[in-house]
Amino acid sequence: IVMLINENPLLVEEAALNKCYKVMDLICEKCMKQRDMNEVLAMKMHYISCIFQKCINFLKDGENKLVTLIKSLLKGRASDGFPVYQEKIIRESIRKFPYCEATLLQQLVRSIAPVEIGSDPTAFSVLTQAITGQVGFVDVEFCTTCGEKGASKRCSVCKMVIYCDQSCQKIHWFAHKKICKNLKDIYEKQQLEAAKEKRQEESNGKLNVNSNCVNEEQPEAETSVCQEDSNPKDSVEGEKECLQSEAGLQCFQDAPAGPQASEE
Repeated sequence: IVMLINENPLLVEEAALNKCYKVMDLICEKCMKQRDMNEVLAMKMHYISCIFQKCINFLKDGENKLVTLIKSLLKGRASDGFPVYQEKIIRESIRKFPYCEATLLQQLVRSIAPVEIGSDPTAFSVLTQAITGQVGFVDVEFCTTCGEKGASKRCSVCKMVIYCDQSCQKIHWFAHKKICKNLKDIYEKQQLEAAKEKRQEESNGKLNVNSNCVNEEQPEAETSVCQEDSNPKDSVEGEKECLQSEAGLQCFQDAPAGPQASEE
């Protein structure tokens, strides 16, 4: 939202943003007071209003201050690059929602309040899920810089950070370059562990297949024995079948060691 405002000459004025945030507040109020209450739209309008107000505060300090705000939102902590200031802004916006009795607000607070800043779920992910509905449950990637849904370009070095395009990557580079190498090490470690788990699963799968083969063959032998016992009055043909089944059972008992070893 801040990047959109910064790129639009009509919005990069304190007076224009004042009008915009007041309109957002009026829509929020209408959504909550109408007969068919729309808490989701109200929360969305309130959040945009809060971002507008934050932009107004930065514009009061002089020209090009929105660039400072953008960098503050993207700047990550030294350990893992997590955008602490961005997380605090989103939490503050949710906390300022004026309708405390709203069910959506209570759900957001229960989801976010117990979580330490920097841990999952983040305020960004929780709020996005609340606003977008079921789309939030779909495995969708968001641009690290602008937050746009469906980003697909990854950093060629660390493979961990996602962008819309090179312009978003350039904007975020001042923050990302400090942790890119660390993220690369984490990515390579994750890949090794995933490959190890895959080999383990394949090995377990082969063992399960071999054990199933043995379990499927043994009942047939038991069935043939039962058939022999259940037909004691058969003629010579029955005796021949009995001998054949005994011979087959003998072969079955002697067989397993060779074929199983070769299969493994």
